[in-house]
Amino acid sequence: MKKLALTLALILAAFGAASAQKFAMVDMEYILRNVPAYEMANEQLNQVSLRWQREVEAIGKEAETMYQNFLADKVFLTDDQVKKREEEIVAKEKEATDLRYKYFGPEGELYKKRQSLLKPIQDEVYNAIKKVATERSYQAIFDRASSSEIIFASPTIDVSNEVLNKMGYGK
Repeated sequence: MKKLALTLALILAAFGAASAQKFAMVDMEYILRNVPAYEMANEQLNQVSLRWQREVEAIGKEAETMYQNFLADKVFLTDDQVKKREEEIVAKEKEATDLRYKYFGPEGELYKKRQSLLKPIQDEVYNAIKKVATERSYQAIFDRASSSEIIFASPTIDVSNEVLNKMGYGK
């Protein structure tokens, strides 16, 4: 009898703990689309990226032109001149590769620029989500935009507009 009562008490406690947990959803894509600073930062990043891409492509084209000229002139060149021109072409190709890595590598200029422009906005969104979670006593807020495992979520638990209100972009 004691065993049955203890088991029943544990089951009731588990149900009580499970029902006490509150959670909500946000749609980060929706939130960020409604933050003007985010759109401006993305536009800035696109412009910088295009400029750097053109710079890298220009050097790559120089290397290609050097190679085409080398092929056309190769029969008229001495062995020393051939070797020198090949080294110049390889150096130009390496310059293009190094520049591409400098701008677009894992710790490149684009990454640093993205961090400097977007991190403050992401921090602002995080702080607004944290305020909503604290005020409404949520244990967890999930991002529906980044979670492919969420098949369905009721719109009633979406607090995206509340987050936007906390940030001053309310609708």
